[in-house]
Amino acid sequence: MITMADVITEGHPTLRKNAEEVTMPPSQEDKDILQKMMEFVKNSQDPVISEKYELRPGIGIAAPQINISKRMIAIHVTDENDRLYSYALFNPKIISHSVEKSYLTSGEGCLSVNREVPGYVPRYARIKVKATTLEGEEVNLRLRGLPAVVFQHEIDHLNGVMFYDHINKEDPHAIPQNAIAIDR
Repeated sequence: MITMADVITEGHPTLRKNAEEVTMPPSQEDKDILQKMMEFVKNSQDPVISEKYELRPGIGIAAPQINISKRMIAIHVTDENDRLYSYALFNPKIISHSVEKSYLTSGEGCLSVNREVPGYVPRYARIKVKATTLEGEEVNLRLRGLPAVVFQHEIDHLNGVMFYDHINKEDPHAIPQNAIAIDR
């Protein structure tokens, strides 16, 4: 079981690396790791389990955050209509995106960042992601709103990018141009 002790924090070199593609079909080891990542995200949202194991609640995690530099992410999040987006994916790639941007009015947080980082993080309002599921199925996902933000946050981890790299350094709360506000 993955716990907070397995999650590396900012300053660790793995978080700034470009993660490697996972060879298809994935090895049993890679499948097991991705399965455990999904378990972690779900456990972190369960009040009883998260308290027992002192897990910080998360809605997504990328393999580099547990010091595994491979292109794997696990996301478990609901959108504003309570639709669940629960995906454990290999090699996710953004294949298209909108010109229009969005941002979370509350800002973003990260399991690998143990501090508040104020500011708006501009993201694409709509994205299309291509990836392979744990079951080996190739999927094309069209995302908007909070799920689109979460996918971009996790895919950034695969490219060595932290969410605060996107924040306007001069004016962290400057509203990104041409952007929709997402309340969360």
